[in-house]
Amino acid sequence: MEIKRRPFQGVLNILSFNRHFYVFGLIALAALFLSRRFIVWPDTVFWIVIAAFIYGLVMPLIVSAYVYDLSGFYSFDWLKKVVRPNENPQQIVNINAGFDETSFIIHHNFPGAELRVFDFYDAKRHTEPAIKRARKVSMFYPGTEEIKSNAIPLEDQSADIIFLLSAVHEIRSHEEKILFLKECHRVCRPGGKVIMVEHLRDFPNFLAFTVGFTHFFSSATWKDAFTKAGFSSIRETKFTPFMSIFNCTP
Repeated sequence: MEIKRRPFQGVLNILSFNRHFYVFGLIALAALFLSRRFIVWPDTVFWIVIAAFIYGLVMPLIVSAYVYDLSGFYSFDWLKKVVRPNENPQQIVNINAGFDETSFIIHHNFPGAELRVFDFYDAKRHTEPAIKRARKVSMFYPGTEEIKSNAIPLEDQSADIIFLLSAVHEIRSHEEKILFLKECHRVCRPGGKVIMVEHLRDFPNFLAFTVGFTHFFSSATWKDAFTKAGFSSIRETKFTPFMSIFNCTP
């Protein structure tokens, strides 16, 4: 299976999946210019408002291009700092929310391991318009199984590595996140690890996505969920200022 990505595929995905945001933003921008026919705006205030709107529309695309297309995220070079060269995982699990751009890459990086891929998307609970659109164009890995977020169909302590790559923030309920991570803890063997990569609800992501950063969760929220799920070690490292890698062991 071809794993080479198209130029700027990441930012084009963001633009496509969140097109409702950009449509509304452009309509609001046009309405602001039209309002000058009926409202006397102080020039300084008007252009500050216009600049803020343009910033909110353009900056997420710039940051997305940097993170997903220019930083090497999908080359998985960052994984070399998390998985040691002498590790030889036999069972790898990749769990997504219905949009999967990583399973073929994981298989390429660990050709000797058995890869199980699960999709926890629930249309009734995970209602973001962007993820609904993403599912329509996702190329599913063969054998991908749909699951409930609180039930992973694997035996206890059977997985060497569980990947959660930009997916678990789609679980909006903190209680559901804890139940999901408890299942990850159950199936992760002693000495295994859960590797989660996420944007955070922090200042760099506020600068990048303005109010859109509320779609993500803080580092403290994730660490609380992992702790309550039973993980004994939670190590966070940065991949670019905008994404964090959580390396967690039972």
